[in-house]
Amino acid sequence: MRKFYLLLLTAALLHPLMAQDKSKSDKHVVYQMMFHLWGNQQTQVKRNGSASENGVTKFKDISEKGLKALKKKGYSHLYTTGILEHATMEDMTAYGSPLDHPHVVKGRAGSPFAIKDYYDVNPFLADKPTERMQEFAAMLDRVHKADLKLVLDFVPNHLARAYHSDMKPAGVVDFGQNDNKDLSFSSNNNFYYLPGTQFTVPAGVNPPVPVTVPYIEIPAKVSGNNVFSAQPSIHDWFETVKLNYGVDLQHGNQTHFDPIPDTWLKMTDVLIYWTKKGVDGFRCDMAEMVPVEFWAYAIPKVKALNPEAIFIAEIYNPAEYRNYIFKGGFDYLYDKVGLYDGIRHIMEKKPGATTADITRVWQQESGDFANHMLRFLENHDETRLNTPAFAANNFWSTIPGMVLTASMHDGPLMIYFGQEFGEKAQEIEGFNEADDRTTMFDFYRVDTHQRWVNGGKFDGGKLTADEKVIDSFYTDLLAWVNSSCVIQLGKFFDLQYAQNAGYPKDKVYSYLRYTEKDRNLIICNFDSVDHSFAVEIPTLALDMMGVKSVQWKEEKAFLPPASSAVKVEGNHIQIPANSALIITL
Repeated sequence: MRKFYLLLLTAALLHPLMAQDKSKSDKHVVYQMMFHLWGNQQTQVKRNGSASENGVTKFKDISEKGLKALKKKGYSHLYTTGILEHATMEDMTAYGSPLDHPHVVKGRAGSPFAIKDYYDVNPFLADKPTERMQEFAAMLDRVHKADLKLVLDFVPNHLARAYHSDMKPAGVVDFGQNDNKDLSFSSNNNFYYLPGTQFTVPAGVNPPVPVTVPYIEIPAKVSGNNVFSAQPSIHDWFETVKLNYGVDLQHGNQTHFDPIPDTWLKMTDVLIYWTKKGVDGFRCDMAEMVPVEFWAYAIPKVKALNPEAIFIAEIYNPAEYRNYIFKGGFDYLYDKVGLYDGIRHIMEKKPGATTADITRVWQQESGDFANHMLRFLENHDETRLNTPAFAANNFWSTIPGMVLTASMHDGPLMIYFGQEFGEKAQEIEGFNEADDRTTMFDFYRVDTHQRWVNGGKFDGGKLTADEKVIDSFYTDLLAWVNSSCVIQLGKFFDLQYAQNAGYPKDKVYSYLRYTEKDRNLIICNFDSVDHSFAVEIPTLALDMMGVKSVQWKEEKAFLPPASSAVKVEGNHIQIPANSALIITL
């Protein structure tokens, strides 16, 4: 044990979270909006309905009252998915946007990740589509007046098969316009090609609108998920085309970065364009599929215009984390394969899943990049919490995981709209087939969110009693996160190793967050039964906190309705099932 103690002490002294104080918090609270759904108040909807039939958000729906309500809930950043113009089955030809072929569009609304014009916004989001950029600018002004920041969903890895910019600035050349299509790869090309082939629509594609002419693409371009086939499958990103950043994917990923590839220049111009419009940052879709060298080139150019601009990377390869932060320049990375997967496996009772998985996460993500991880339990790609696939329809089992996600470290927290009301997302919308995810491809409603908006009152007046309790949980959680100095700036100490027999190590996770003046012990019970046990604060932890002993005082508890009582007697704890307890030391 003495050897283990010394190893921990050495790690603690070298651990930046434990060894350094920070004066600036990274604890942003990011709110993800599926933009075309967020403001829609149409309750009568049909499968595969059009925008006019099922309704769609307008920029004006992001109203002063709505923004004030979001600010009051504790959010700092609005991450908006689906503002940039993407391919759609809506006919926008009257507003200068060419008609997209239904065979290469996913869903009636289309995929927000199949960008059709990087310099434009979706015309169907505007009351007056010809004035859509003015309406976007007015919305952005309202966001800033509400003391919020807007993060745009930026899609750098792929774009729509029929990309065409009708809003590009003078002198800008469209992607692919000057490509040599006879070459499979050239660093001067924007796309990868399959010379001598013709694109074939995947088997099973059956759009909900009439198709009068075939889709023609000669030669076939490589699909967005690096599929070098003229006939990708329906499960591929067949509606998109892979962008070429000077990496020869078919020859060992050889790089050709000198001279600077044309795609680098075009994409950097796009980022600069929106930064000058006043956008406060970018969530970068599948950032790890774009070479880190590009980010090292582009991000400093944006930061030179706005040093406060933030860049969030969707990334799933932990081996590349440090590379994309310290070389690429990203502020924050998705913590999906670490904390999200670990918590979810515990909640799903996967074989072998225990709270030891959480300890492994902090060990792997400690040090110089812990505060660079964006943490969440929902986003547009993942199943909703309050569903059979995740929480087995027992929302309250998500409390310990959500508290842990919000408080374990000082990186930002993300909430997906509807999450705070227990949205189930179990309707058949159209392209999306009731898979426990809110659709991104269809014009539709999000039931719980609509009832919170309540016709523009933003008062939750139509939420059920249970949904109001869930909303209160999130409101209390965010209030604590935003007001707690130890959660904003404190250091971290994992307590699992120091616990004695009787402590349920597989089901309960305990840790410290502390500053020079304040100390919190946080205990999360992932089990479906109550537990009673002692919590040991080891000498190492006392030394790190700079104290010789501590007094215990219950500060706050996050409990399911009708749970049993919390008891704190000295260092002995009685904690209810599916709950989290915060103790002041």
